[in-house]
Order: sequence, then structure tokens, then C-alpha cells
Amino acid sequence: MVLGCVIHGQGDLRVEELPEPEPAPGQALVAIRYGGICGSDLHYHRHGGVGDFRLKEPMVLGHEVVGTVVAYGEGASGPAPGTPVAVHPATPCGACPECADGRANVCRDTRYLGSAARFPHVQGGFASRIAVPAVQLRALPEGLEPRRAALAEPLSVALHAVCRAGDLAGRHVLVTGAGPIGCLTVAAARAAGAASITATDLLPRALEFAAAAGATACVRADDPDDPNWPSDEVDVAIEASGVAAGLDTCLRRVRRGGVVVQLGMLPPGQSPFAGNLLVAREIDLRGAFRFHAEFDDALRLLAAEPSFDALISAVRPVREAAEAFGQAADRSQSCKVLLDFA
Repeated sequence: MVLGCVIHGQGDLRVEELPEPEPAPGQALVAIRYGGICGSDLHYHRHGGVGDFRLKEPMVLGHEVVGTVVAYGEGASGPAPGTPVAVHPATPCGACPECADGRANVCRDTRYLGSAARFPHVQGGFASRIAVPAVQLRALPEGLEPRRAALAEPLSVALHAVCRAGDLAGRHVLVTGAGPIGCLTVAAARAAGAASITATDLLPRALEFAAAAGATACVRADDPDDPNWPSDEVDVAIEASGVAAGLDTCLRRVRRGGVVVQLGMLPPGQSPFAGNLLVAREIDLRGAFRFHAEFDDALRLLAAEPSFDALISAVRPVREAAEAFGQAADRSQSCKVLLDFA
């Protein structure tokens, strides 16, 4: 029996029995073990969409998935059946100008697991068995357990944001927002050689997770008198909260000629920001969207750093998906919550 988490509309999440998938030519059949609940999954659940992408039909959620190879379709090959693998969630077209320029993460015709960006929607990975293009499989490095490997997709997002920021060696980095992506961005900045990392959030528990990820200072975002605010301007600021106030903090705290990376997905429509600061201080404002080759880097980093386990708050069986989504949405208690499809 194949069980999957299907979103039918705002607030309508169901655990359903799904048809047994058959791998088509070029595809692999994967038995999913763990799936990480992402902020976008929570948005589909709570709001019926994420950003400008709205649900138009029922969709299997999930794009942070790891499992085991079961079989291959005609003409497909990859890690041997029985091999633990992570699934890269993107299938870029390979033909558009962005793909030709080496920027497949912004491919104009990509397919991404569990996304309503196109119609029919791309069904996701929150199912006990899925069929995906075989080229999306990555064998787990030796010593990397599937549970920790479930962090590979969000860590890849963080690594891409750090790459967009430029050389961080010896720099002071500010990360606004200490949700799962923000905490992983802290860890990615640490791995990139940042000398100091300040993390901000509204919630004490979130800041505890940021400290576990490697933040050297943690600040209450709503307290201008918090003594942990940096005394000097920072070199680089990465906005991971997805709110305009976070971007404003980044623009006001970064040095003249510094870099601000907008990583968090802002609400649909227009978002106000201090544009005059951008001009007068000659700040570089850069976007960061998803990732591409960073997925392999993320797996290697996860294999080398057991400390990432501290960011996994809970693991719940798929039949408790509703409770797991509620737990993941409670940032006063949780960082990353995983579903177990075993």
C-alpha cells in the first residue's frame, strides 16, 4: 500500500492511499523513508498556495525526501537497488537561456517536486513510493544516515544563498530569521569561513536552534536594545525570514558597499523597502532562489557534520501528518520536523 500526503485546498490535508507507481523509461522507483516538512508545504496547507503559486488541483506535497532505490524503468540506471539515496527535487529543461548559462535553478521551464508553479501540478515526494527521473538520485555518502540526509534540500538552498553572497571568509554575516532555512544558512556561513554570524528572530527557541547551528550572537529582532546587536555594521546580510521588516534590518545593518541577499520568499505583490539606502550606500541586493549543484555539496557537508542532527526537532509517522504539520508550524518549539514513511 502506498500512502501519501495530499493537499486538496487551504487547510485540507489528507493522508490517502495512492496508486502504486511504475517507473517510466528513464525513471527510478524509490521507497521514501523520510520527508522534511518545508515552509512552502506549510504555506500550501495554511493558505492554499505559496507566493504567487496557487493550488488548482489536489497535489502530493513534499520535496525534501530520502529513501532507497527499488527499481528502474527502461533505459534508466543509477545507484543499485537497495542503495540509500537523496532525491534532487528539480528537473530543469536543459534548453532555456538560463540552463545554457549554468543557472538551472532559475530555469523557466523546470519541474519541481510538490510545486503548483505549473499546471498540471508536479506531484511531490511525500508518498511511500515515488517514480522520479533517475538522474535526480544521489547515493548518500558513506556514514550519512537517511534521517540527517533529509536536510539536504534545505541546506542546498542555504548554500546557494551563501554562494550568492560571495566570499564570506573572515566576514561578519547577519542572518535575519532563524527558521529551518535561517539556521541552515547560519551553518552554511560557518562552513564558508565567516568570522562571526549574528542571527535574529522573534522567538527565543528559534534563536537556540541558531546558536546550535553556529551563530556567534543571537538577537531578539523586536528589541532594539538587545546587547547582542552588532556594534559595527556587518559585511553581508542574508534575509531568511521572508518579511519586509527583515529586509529593512538587513539594509540598515549592512556596511556601505555591502551585500544583502534576499533568500526568504516575500508575500505576493509589492513589498516596501528602503530603496534610498540601496542607492546612497551602494548596497548590492541579490536574490537567491533554490539551488542546483549545491545539492551534492550539501550531502558531503551533512556527512561530515553530525551537529546538524540538533536541528531535527521531531520525526513522526506519515499517518500523523496533521499533527506533524501543526508541530512544524509551531516555531516556538520546532525547527525541522520529518515525516517517516517506513
